This record gives sequence, structure tokens and C-alpha cells, in this order.
Amino acid sequence: MCGIVAYVGTRDAYPILIEGLKKLEYRGYDSAGVALLHGDFTVHKKKGKVHELENYIQKTESSTKGDLGIGHTRWATHGVPNDVNAHPHYSGNGDLVLVHNGIIENYDPLKKALIELGHVFTSDTDTEVLVHLIEELQHKYKLSLVDAVKRALEKVHGAYAIVVADRKNPDILVGAKKSSPLIFGLGEEECFLASDASPIIKYTNKVIYLQDDDVITVNRDGSYEIHNINEETTSREVQELDLKLKELEKDGYEHFMLKEIYQQPATVKQSMSGRINAEEGWAVLGGMQQHIKRLANSKRIILTACGTSWNAALIAEYLFEDLARIPTEVEYASEFRYRNPIISEDDFIIALSQSGETADTLAAITLAKERGAFVYGIVNVVGSTIARQTNSGSYIHAGPEIGVASTKAFTGQLTILSLMALYLGHERGKISEGHFRQLLAELEIIPEKINKILAKNDQIKYIASEIKNASNALYLGRGYNFPIALEGALKLKEISYIHAEGYPAAEMKHGPIALIDMYMPVVVIATNKSAYEKIVSNIQEVKARKGIVIAIIPEDDKIIREMADFFIEVPTTEEPFSPLLSVVPLQLLAYHIAVMRGCDVDQPRNLAKSVTVE
Repeated sequence: MCGIVAYVGTRDAYPILIEGLKKLEYRGYDSAGVALLHGDFTVHKKKGKVHELENYIQKTESSTKGDLGIGHTRWATHGVPNDVNAHPHYSGNGDLVLVHNGIIENYDPLKKALIELGHVFTSDTDTEVLVHLIEELQHKYKLSLVDAVKRALEKVHGAYAIVVADRKNPDILVGAKKSSPLIFGLGEEECFLASDASPIIKYTNKVIYLQDDDVITVNRDGSYEIHNINEETTSREVQELDLKLKELEKDGYEHFMLKEIYQQPATVKQSMSGRINAEEGWAVLGGMQQHIKRLANSKRIILTACGTSWNAALIAEYLFEDLARIPTEVEYASEFRYRNPIISEDDFIIALSQSGETADTLAAITLAKERGAFVYGIVNVVGSTIARQTNSGSYIHAGPEIGVASTKAFTGQLTILSLMALYLGHERGKISEGHFRQLLAELEIIPEKINKILAKNDQIKYIASEIKNASNALYLGRGYNFPIALEGALKLKEISYIHAEGYPAAEMKHGPIALIDMYMPVVVIATNKSAYEKIVSNIQEVKARKGIVIAIIPEDDKIIREMADFFIEVPTTEEPFSPLLSVVPLQLLAYHIAVMRGCDVDQPRNLAKSVTVE
């Protein structure tokens, strides 16, 4: 939630900030703002997207002078999206400006105390309370900016990534983080702070991933100093980013989401690179290898995640129980720590998160580690908080995912989870050598089969045109493909705003069948070899009630294609890997429906890419 970019150096700050905010807009797009320091602060803020802020500044011919500045794109928590609640926020005396990602949970008592001291607030945000608190402490105790920030952060509860500037000290920026991401970019006689690497990779590939309770002072000459809140100087490793600017562009695609759907043959292959060899008969993950005895002897696997990652976790439950024969449970991370779960040292906890910053998943990790469980992270973003806080883990290596609705990260997660299940199953002797090699060979050619599905884009686009005006949709699947029904429904909801539900196919008779009529599209994922006859029966029940059936079927199907109103063929594969194929047409279907309905595919309303607050 929310994106931050800040700069101090010798260049004009405004172009860096405005382009940086465009790169960060997937994190929040309710409003945007920049503050520039040129003798005094000039602050520009506007409700809406970054281009509306940019157009406003151009139209009013407002000043954009300054070689120090901070920018912010907002996803609203406290206070409705409007010009006033947009960041940056001023202190009462106008000396300080601040941007903030996160939530100050105790902002209300702090605000009341500050009002009693004479402070006047103009916005409804928790962020404005923090900048006033820093001002109060700076004035009361004659503190430097960095010391006032430290003192203020000792008094707040919640999550934050902040950057603060002081007009009386025009050569420094102060940043701090707790439970929300903030990275520092090292340039030549210039410094950057940002929520992620996308706004700064154009200027430097040298970064420091700040850790919780870090407070950093960055100077115009490129020097910096990192302390924690307890005043201790600390050092952090400088890392070189392996990120190309081209990865952050659309490359001719109309939307990032479409680009990322089409990247999946390459990203699934990349997720497997160096981790599988069917010819030699092995699958291995470096993060598991040194712990394999403990993991193979786990009494139980618990997967915890949110959103699309939770759907991937549900598929993993089938994978681990089927291939490794380990009892497996799936938990919503947002509920996990609030229900006093039973966790033991024999448990193997797997945390899934595209961003590696999901607040609820981080909280679940903390609880699991406190109780002695081994915690494994599967994330996409290198250097993210979950990657640092877990005992071990694997990166998806899918590259930056800009579209808010996850696609390539989801199939990357499924690829890693499939490899984990194969590795554990083989280590535990639960898969015969012949079947193991057969599964490896099939997994290796999944990218080629995804390419075949993408070649059917025009057919899927036509089907989308036939159902785009539906008000509701039902997605049905069995076994491995039940979670794909959930994922397909989620994609449609996220980007087209059509109400959709995913169900196990047999459960249709226990409620949803009452909704089916001639206006109801019912998407049936029918690639399972097991329970095929049951799926046929489910389709007959839908047709008897005049529902519109869109079936995802294997290429060799002879029966369902005759029953369905529309069908999309996918290549046949081993059943554990069928979700990697059956999800792709559902991604394209949702995408085309959303485009036809005039929806903002990459930045759907009310959603943000990385949920860094609870």
C-alpha cells in the first residue's frame, strides 16, 4: 500500500519523483503528491492518479524547482481520497514535510494530546499526526531532525515507512521503516529512498534493504548513516540489483497484466532453472537442501497466505498430501495469529507472498517462529522482509509483476510448490523412481504447453465478448482444479467487477444451483482425469437449468465439448500440474472481459499490489 520515492543530490528532483511515482503507482493510486525544496517547500497534491498530478502542475505552471524532494502515491486508509488527505503532509510550522506508508494505530490519542498543545490539523490522516509529533519533539527538546524522528517513533504503534525533509536542513533526508518496505539507493553524489527498486534502477543498481527499526540519514554528497531507534549505529549490506529497466515497461502490450500473462512460459521456465533435470532424474531447491532431513520428517505442513497466494497454497495442499504424503493445512494469514493456532516444533510452515511484504503473512511468520516451527518463504521480490525473516526459502524469479491482479507470480508459486512436493515425495520414498522421472519430464515441458494455450487468445477473446455483460459468474472445479475455480473467480472480481464465486463442482447442488439461469455463465474446469464422469454430471445439471457453460477441457476430450456452449482446449498433462495450464485461459478470459467493460485492468479500483497494512 502506498508508494514512496525521495531524492537528494545535484539533479532536478521533480522529473525523478514524477517518473518514480508512475513506476510505483501499482502500489496505490487514490491520490499523489510531491514536495520540492528550493529555499522553501513547494508542495503539489492531487486526488487521482499520477498523471492527474502531473497535468495539474503543467496546467497551473507551478514551480518544480528543487534538488531535494519527496513523492508519494496513496492507497487510502485513514481519510477519504482527496487533495487534502494526499501526501506529503506539513508540520504545523511548515518546516517539515513527511510521506508515510503504513498505519499509526495510536494516532487518535496522539492527535488529542497534540491538539491540547496547540497543534492544528488540516487532514483526516494518521500521517499528519506523525509529522506534528516530530515537530513537537524537535521544538520541545531542541533535537536534530533524525533524533526527533527516533523519539517520535518510540511513541507510535503500528507499521510505517517514512521519509522526512526539513527546510532548515536542505542537504539531508531522514527515512525509517517498520513492517513496511523502504530501500536506500546509493548514487554518485546523490541518494534515493523508495518503497521498491523500480523508481531508482534507472539511476543506480546499488541498494540497501532497510530493516525494521532502522533510521537512515542520507546526505546530498551521497554519504549516509544508519541507526536503529535505540541510537545504535548499524551497518547493512550493499546489494547490486539484477533488474533491467526494460522489465518495468509494457513492451508494446496494452496492459502490464497482458504482458505478464504472456511472460508465463518464460517465467515458469525461469522458476525451474537449475532446480530440475528430468534426464538425470533430480529436483532440488537450494533453500530446502540443507534442511531436507528435518523437512522430510515434518509431522505436518501448514501453508499461510492471502489472496491469490492463498489459492496457490490450496493447490499445494493437494500436492503435498498426494506426492509427499504429509498432512497439510492451509491458513488465511489474516486469521492465523488471531485464533491461537496449535503449532509445534515438528511443523513445517510455508509462507507465500508475491511481494514478500504482506503484513498479515509477516505476522503469521512471527508467531510460527516464536513457537519453534521451521518457516519457509516463497516470494518473488529479492531482499523482501519475508525473505529475510524466514528460516529458509525460495525465490520465484518471475521478475517484477506490475499488474495488481497476480498472474505470473501465481504460476511461479505453483512451479516452486510442485518442485517442493516432488523433492519431498522422492526423499520420503513416496514416489516410485519411474513415476518421479515421468513427473519431472512433464513439469519441464509445461512452458511449451502454456504457449499453446496463449495461441488461443483470439478464441478466448470471442468468448469474453459473449459473456461480458453478465452480472454474476460461477466457477466450478474438482480436486486440483477446485482452487483454480477460486482463482478464476477472483481474477474476474478483481479486474472486471463482476461478482463471481468459485466452488467445488459437487457443492453446486448445496446452494449455488439456485442462482443458475440463462444469464449465468458457469465456467467449468474439466481437465481432471479423475472424477471425469462426475464433472460431466455437474455440467448436465447446469445445462438443465439453462446456464451458459464455458468448459476448460483437455485436447482429447470428446464428450464435454458437445455439451458446453463454449470450450477452450488445453494440452493434457499429469494431474498435479493441471492447474499450471487450466489457470491461463481463465486469466485471459478475465482480462478481455475487463477491457471490454472499460475497467482499469492494471490498477483496479480499491486494490493495491502489496498489502503492507493489516
